Amino acid sequence: MDPYEENAKKVLSPLDKISDDNIEEIEKEQTVDETSHETEVSEAESTFLANIEQEEEVIDDHPLANVSKAFVEHLADLRKQLIKGIAIFIVFFIIVLSTVNKWLPYVTRGHKLVILGPLEVIKFYMSISTTLALGLSLPFLMHFVWTFIKPGLKENEKGFLGLYSPVMLVLFIMGIAFGYFVLHPLSYDFLVGIGESNFNVMISASQYMSFLILTTVPVGLMFELPIIAMFLSTIGILTSETIKKTRRWAYVIMGVLSALITPSPDFFSQIILLIPMILLYEISILLVKKIEHKQVAKMEEGSSNS
Repeated sequence: MDPYEENAKKVLSPLDKISDDNIEEIEKEQTVDETSHETEVSEAESTFLANIEQEEEVIDDHPLANVSKAFVEHLADLRKQLIKGIAIFIVFFIIVLSTVNKWLPYVTRGHKLVILGPLEVIKFYMSISTTLALGLSLPFLMHFVWTFIKPGLKENEKGFLGLYSPVMLVLFIMGIAFGYFVLHPLSYDFLVGIGESNFNVMISASQYMSFLILTTVPVGLMFELPIIAMFLSTIGILTSETIKKTRRWAYVIMGVLSALITPSPDFFSQIILLIPMILLYEISILLVKKIEHKQVAKMEEGSSNS
């Protein structure tokens, strides 16, 4: 028998057994430590959040913050106008492409065109539908651009663009019509006539479309010359005296442009395009003079009232 058996069942040391009082004291100490730790954490968090709020207030009060906010708002407005413009263009593109067989004879004027491959059919339809859809959506695109740039313009600039934006569209359409009904047939018949005297002329659809755009769109842009001159005069960049002094050089430049825009090398087609350009230049001088007289009259009224 083990003589220490009875003693083995007993606690040999006070370290082998923790009393209830000791357990309560330990639990109280743990509770106090946890409470103090939570308090320290909460105080640190509140201090951190307070510092963040102070930094945010400082950032908000900084002038660069206002600039960045305005820039972001400006970009958001630009994105909105771009989405609207793209949506309008897509709608017109779908309408034009779905009705291509109805209006295509009016564009080709009954000329016999050839297709050099299956992919050229798609290329021709896409290019001509894109051009017409862009032309139809142009008034809406101009309105969206006007809505975007209006807040950043001065009062005289706002008044000018708001008044003459419809005129710009009308002049562009007039230029397109002049190119389509006058310049394009003359140039086309002249070039084809030269070719038929020695060759069997076959014109592909894509080449015809490129030729049509070349003889219409640049002419439409050239018809915007009076409005551009008026706008530059309104903001004080251009004067009637400056236009008069550069008249000779302007005629030379317009002659070069008429030769570049007109695909046919005949002098008659170039003169037909040069005459409207000269008339538009002279009209620009008269319009700029009129604007200057109005500005002088306003200044005199303001000085007399003061």
